[in-house]
Amino acid sequence: MEDNFMHQVKLADEIFYVGVNDRKTHLFENYWPLPHGMAYNSYLIVDEKVALMDTVERAFIDEYLSNIKNILGDRKVDYLVINHMEPDHSGAIRSIVAEYPDITLVGNKKTFPMLENFYQIKQNTLEVGDGDQLPLGKNTLEFYTIPMVHWPETMVSFEKTNGILFSADAFGAFGTLDGGIFDDELNLSFYEEEMMRYFTNIVGKYSPHTQRAMKKLSGLDIKMIAALHGPIWRSHTDFVLSRYDKWSRYETEEGVVIVYGSMYGNTEKMADVIARQLAERGVKNIRVYDASKTHQSYIISDIFKYKGFIVGSAAYNNEMFPSVEALVSKIEHMGIKEHLLGVFGSFSWNGGGVKNLMKFAENIKWNLVYDPVEEKGALKADKFQMCIDLANAMADKLRE
Repeated sequence: MEDNFMHQVKLADEIFYVGVNDRKTHLFENYWPLPHGMAYNSYLIVDEKVALMDTVERAFIDEYLSNIKNILGDRKVDYLVINHMEPDHSGAIRSIVAEYPDITLVGNKKTFPMLENFYQIKQNTLEVGDGDQLPLGKNTLEFYTIPMVHWPETMVSFEKTNGILFSADAFGAFGTLDGGIFDDELNLSFYEEEMMRYFTNIVGKYSPHTQRAMKKLSGLDIKMIAALHGPIWRSHTDFVLSRYDKWSRYETEEGVVIVYGSMYGNTEKMADVIARQLAERGVKNIRVYDASKTHQSYIISDIFKYKGFIVGSAAYNNEMFPSVEALVSKIEHMGIKEHLLGVFGSFSWNGGGVKNLMKFAENIKWNLVYDPVEEKGALKADKFQMCIDLANAMADKLRE
């Protein structure tokens, strides 16, 4: 047996946490910022048969194998259950197969083509479908596919004896597990923010699929949720399930996200006027972002949270300001629904920012609360009043 001088973390008798923390990667999927790192979770069921639940990112193979051997010693792993094929969870499959060559790889019909395409592995597989069971001894796994949450092959495994849902990327969160691994060992205010940023940016595009998955799983007696990222939920399962339900139904709170792109401050000034008037009208939740300074993931998370979105752009080469253009393109791509919209901006000689924002408004089909406000040069009295009127229209709509 290898000694890695780490605690053995148990979810239940015979079920262990064997995941790793990543504090080095700056961008998840090479796009989403990870200021607090990321946990790659994996689990080991040590019964008459041994089952490994998913793997980890390949950069952590040595630590991962050490975690497994610290529990198993010389015992072999009988099954590797592949709930999700994304490489941050499948990256160590080759190493696991090399270490345990007789292992059986468990997945669904969409898993194995990906397994072959990614890793050229096609032997020793066991295909499962909805409701199929895999007895391990005292513990039994039951499988359910949840396609497009957030890949087409995604499934979950429900361990029936202890009521543990191994939920793949569903119910995950950004952030490493800094000592605390279970929800009741953590400050949940931090993880709620990072869970929402994770959901809105990674899973949020597939909210209708998330709703279907939650309905499919609603009959299970879930006592614990073991996701592939973030904490293990054993004391607050209702907390995480209710939030996923709320977010995937596009249920929002009263508040306004104001985003602008400004080169020399004229469009920014309009944003400040609108924000101040919203506050005068009693709106408490106001978030103002410079699209060039704040990563889209934080802005999108707040757009999911708050009902109102007011976006402004300076003209830039007859188009939107580039950072605003990138943001609204992402919003359109994600298919976020049921928001209130306001549009403003400025130009120096030929325009283009507001004109193209109105194309976004036509495509997104949100409720445009007021006519677009566009200023030439610095803000003047008539457009100042229109900014006030835009803010008032938004405040009125929020309270209808």
